[in-house]
Amino acid sequence: MKSKQYMEELKGKSVAELNEDLVAAKKELFNLRFRNATNQLENTSRIKEVKKNIARIQTVLAAQR
Repeated sequence: MKSKQYMEELKGKSVAELNEDLVAAKKELFNLRFRNATNQLENTSRIKEVKKNIARIQTVLAAQR
């Protein structure tokens, strides 16, 4: 998904939904890091993508508060 589209989607969500997305993204990042440490991760660029998505979610949360 393009980052501009993703940002527009995030801006349309409520704070509760954003918090749920943030928790899910952090869990995904943990799982990706774990799989990377055990050499089971094929697409390592996904880690960077998830980290950026976490930052985007936090940015929108800070703007809404």
